[in-house]
Amino acid sequence: MVDYHSAGQPHPYGGNGPGPNGDYMAQEDDWDRDLLLDPAWEKQQRKTFTAWCNSHLRKAGTQIENIDEDFRDGLKLMLLLEVISGERLPKPERGKMRVHKINNVNKALDFIASKGVKLVSIGAEEIVDGNAKMTLGMIWTIILRFAIQDISVEETSAKEGLLLWCQRKTAPYKNVNVQNFHISWKDGLAFNALIHRHRPELIEYDKLRKDDPVTNLNNAFEVAEKYLDIPKMLDAEDIVNTARPDEKAIMTYVSSFYHAFSGAQKAETAANRICKVLAVNQENEQLMEDYERLASDLLAWIQRTIPWLESRDPQKTIPAMQQKLEDFREYRRVHKPPKVQEKCQLEINFNTLQTKLRLSGRPAFMPSEGRMVSDIGAGWQRLEQAEKGHEEWLLTELRRLERLDHLAEKFRQKASIHEGWTEGKEVALRDRDSGTASLAQVRALLRKHEAFESDLAAHQDRVEQIAAIAQELNELDYYDSPSVNARCQKICDQWDLLGSLTHSRREALEKTEKQLETIDELHLEYAKRAAPFNNWMESAMEDLQDMFIVHTIEEIQGLIAAHDQFKSTLPDADKEREAILRIQQEAQRIADLHGIQLPGNNPYTSVTPQIINSKWERVQQLVPKRDQALQEEQNRQNSNEHLRRQFGSQANRVGPWIQTKMEEIGRISIEMNGTLEDQLNHLKEYEQNIVEYKPNLELLEQQHQLVQEALIFDNQHSNYTMEHLRVGWEQLLTTIARTINEVENQILTRDAKGISQEQMQEFRASFNHFDKDHGGALGPEEFKACLISLGYDVENDRQGDAEFQRIMAVVDPNGSGTVTFQAFIDFMSRETTDTDTAEQVINSFRVLAGDKNYITAAELRRELPAAQAEYCIARMAPYPGPDGIPGALDYKSFSTALYGESDL
Repeated sequence: MVDYHSAGQPHPYGGNGPGPNGDYMAQEDDWDRDLLLDPAWEKQQRKTFTAWCNSHLRKAGTQIENIDEDFRDGLKLMLLLEVISGERLPKPERGKMRVHKINNVNKALDFIASKGVKLVSIGAEEIVDGNAKMTLGMIWTIILRFAIQDISVEETSAKEGLLLWCQRKTAPYKNVNVQNFHISWKDGLAFNALIHRHRPELIEYDKLRKDDPVTNLNNAFEVAEKYLDIPKMLDAEDIVNTARPDEKAIMTYVSSFYHAFSGAQKAETAANRICKVLAVNQENEQLMEDYERLASDLLAWIQRTIPWLESRDPQKTIPAMQQKLEDFREYRRVHKPPKVQEKCQLEINFNTLQTKLRLSGRPAFMPSEGRMVSDIGAGWQRLEQAEKGHEEWLLTELRRLERLDHLAEKFRQKASIHEGWTEGKEVALRDRDSGTASLAQVRALLRKHEAFESDLAAHQDRVEQIAAIAQELNELDYYDSPSVNARCQKICDQWDLLGSLTHSRREALEKTEKQLETIDELHLEYAKRAAPFNNWMESAMEDLQDMFIVHTIEEIQGLIAAHDQFKSTLPDADKEREAILRIQQEAQRIADLHGIQLPGNNPYTSVTPQIINSKWERVQQLVPKRDQALQEEQNRQNSNEHLRRQFGSQANRVGPWIQTKMEEIGRISIEMNGTLEDQLNHLKEYEQNIVEYKPNLELLEQQHQLVQEALIFDNQHSNYTMEHLRVGWEQLLTTIARTINEVENQILTRDAKGISQEQMQEFRASFNHFDKDHGGALGPEEFKACLISLGYDVENDRQGDAEFQRIMAVVDPNGSGTVTFQAFIDFMSRETTDTDTAEQVINSFRVLAGDKNYITAAELRRELPAAQAEYCIARMAPYPGPDGIPGALDYKSFSTALYGESDL
């Protein structure tokens, strides 16, 4: 005989609860023991347990009247166990003696024990003797094992699972709040709510009143017995008149409702699965629509911006061109940065969407033509190429306009000097004063003319310079070229005329020279020395007033050195001036000495001592002015050099900082310090650090603007250009955002695939070990070595090669020749992950359709929430069955389409 009196704390019914691993539920032992002595409690259990036993015994054509007496011989007890288990027990003994009854009861108890139920303090003798406490305990143990044990809702079991099921079903009903299996059921509303939830046509719930519990309970019990085949197990008065109804009696009654509605539970499970799948699909569709919209907006902006950047509409003045440069700076500073963020966010959204599609077993998202991430990248590359070309063109145009302004001013200055020199020359050359002149006067006129010819020849270079400047202005497309050309032509025409007149006058003077024999040699010497000295002074004055343009300290220092060299020649020039003046003084002294009447002017030159002194004084005045101009330019170049050094110093800090951060992000992405969440937090700290560093770049932009406004084009103090740093900054922002997105996708994959942190670290360690170049992807040979290290048989034989090619087709479906870490994780976790499949969704729809091959709109609206039901109805095709059933919908093709399959 099995020992039913083993050691241990006695169960209130003599059992320790059915099940191999302990209690089905925590018992309220103290309350139960006290309640066992309560006749009202015992009455409820007798009535409920009797009704429950009879609901099964009637299937065998029998029943019990008295639960204490009718199980004493063990025959109906064995029959009850056979009915509820569907199994055959050993043949009972038909004798009437006590030993026969004990043996039969023991056979029943042995069968209960064989189902994993540990019975404590329940022995066959107590049952045969009609012990009410032990008999009720035994029946409760049977109810727990065969009616309640297998109830499970959201991974709970037994009492908790049954309670959660009741709470779920009655949640929408007013005045119902199921918290336990005793007082929560006293007003009868919870029983009625359970029935109405599954069979609304049987109960008029809105007409029930909370203050009429007897009517409510009787209504529920009568409807359950009449329409649901659930026998009446309690009287309404038993429940209402008890302060706390018996928990086991209520649980037994409620479990009968659970089993009666198990078919509806199955349909609800199917509906929940379908809703889950549809929610994933709807979310993915929204993400696809958002991607398409964002991609269209970004591409439209790129297409609008490129023509503006490619336009080449040169301006005629520097201010107008500088305004274009300012417009370009505003584009760089204001309009482009948000688009950089949009492009980065678009790539992140695309990667996240693809990850979610992979995790839910959906096909990859293919954007509409022209809106691929690669299309956006190509458009962005064209934009940046146009952007670079536009800035180079703007700076080139500014240099050209600066050169034009300088040349135009130089042309006007030289033209003014030349026009001042030629003033009156044409009238003088046309004068025929040699007809009445003396020989000395004729000779003087000839010598004067020779000096003029020398002076004329000296001015030939100036005229050629004027013409050359005008030609350069024409070639550089100077906006006021017509007036320049007209003035230049006038100067050239006048120059040709002066040459012709000079030649004619010389011929006239030479004809009379033979008649003239005397000449004042002293005046001649004066004239010969005064003319070149006068030319030197004019050249010096012209040079001292000459405009200049420089771009570096070295260039202005060169001009200063040349000016200093010129100043060093002034003492010798002053000596020459004094020597020339002494010649004139000597001629006057001799004339005075010999009583010679000299003409008013030197007959050989128009350059009088007064002119020489006046021009010398002018030279003396121009030297300090030139000193000042050169000093001011040197100060400007020193300021420019300060701007260069200032920009170079900041750039030399920002550039290496950006490079260092790029390298640190790369290290974080391949190292495995802590969990993925730790890595994500670390990366977000880096992102915040980068964002906080932005003022340094903005300061650099301000310094760069000052450099450009000063028309500084070269900087030897830094190898970093603003363009290079902008690109580096944008790459840094993009890289940190992408790296954060990759880790977030890894977390998504880990959680969705059920990968542990240790597994994720192992995957990352294996991947990094073979990712020798830290490029974030493995080549075929690297990937094969990685698989071998993880225990995959992909060695170089026919079978191993075939297996490796199969795996490569999974991780690299596009044949790119590389395997990313995301694809590696997907592969390592795919075969062990429980994901929804098209077959599961089809089976769920089949449950809702009552095993039909089609489903109707009415069934969808009844079984699914309104939004999900209408979503299915709008997308399901008519059922293609042979009968052409009106209103029938094809749920199979709809389910396979959700997973990108043409046929299951």
